[in-house]
Amino acid sequence: MRHSLAGRVVLVTGAARGIGAHTARQAAARGARLALVGLEPERLAALAAELGPGHAWFRADVTDQAALRAAVTGAVEVFGGIDAVVANAGVANRGTIAVGDVEAMVRTVEVNLIGVMRTASATVDELIRSRGYLLIVSSAAAFAALPGMAAYCASKAGVEHFGTAVRLELAHRGVAVGTAHPSWVDTDLVRDARADLPAFDASLSRLPWPVGGTTTVEACAAAFVDAIERRRRRVYVPRALGLVQAARSVLVSPLADRLIGRNSRTLVPQMEEQVRSLGRGFGAHTADERR
Repeated sequence: MRHSLAGRVVLVTGAARGIGAHTARQAAARGARLALVGLEPERLAALAAELGPGHAWFRADVTDQAALRAAVTGAVEVFGGIDAVVANAGVANRGTIAVGDVEAMVRTVEVNLIGVMRTASATVDELIRSRGYLLIVSSAAAFAALPGMAAYCASKAGVEHFGTAVRLELAHRGVAVGTAHPSWVDTDLVRDARADLPAFDASLSRLPWPVGGTTTVEACAAAFVDAIERRRRRVYVPRALGLVQAARSVLVSPLADRLIGRNSRTLVPQMEEQVRSLGRGFGAHTADERR
């Protein structure tokens, strides 16, 4: 069943760029009113202006509960309530456990997992009032791990299970909860990773479809908006990832270790050397004050 977004209030975190910004655009095109939350005020303001009258933006770090509460309070003051939330904000660090900045790894988990928890907590009362929908952005990395992505994979696996548990907690209150699992999407986050680490880019090029394919950000946003309208339990981008998820036990088996390990013996040392030369823990376009 499809629920019209006309007049509905949708709060999106990580809305300044990438999937968040395009999800906001497509939701607005279907009549939604957007509460844009992120760390880049100029980009948020520009996006709100682009969307036209009836939208608002709020600066907040998703790891800062007080800032999130202020954003939610501001959205309620402007719109009167919140009907749907897209917990989308995320980052990806550079490096392995042996070579890389451990603080960047920790920050990745803080933003991707703890940020989702804080976003859900800050918005849950409004979603209960509206009997709304919460879309939590996990990843294909929740069930398909790669070397060089340990913190990212751990955070997204945590997000998946958090969403599954929260779905059970909120069902009797009329709130629907979905988890989204995109693979590689053509955003600044993915482009920066490929540009920073040629060895990582090479490893992606060897992955089979659909795990190794790249989806346009517009197509990913369209899947997210469809999920909001249909209050979907799971969203896979591309859809074929649902088959991969069903076979996840194979992806963490000794056989998978052997197959991935053949290339990793060469690619991981190359990646680590590139991380040493890079001299930073995140991509050039990651809006994170503590990177």
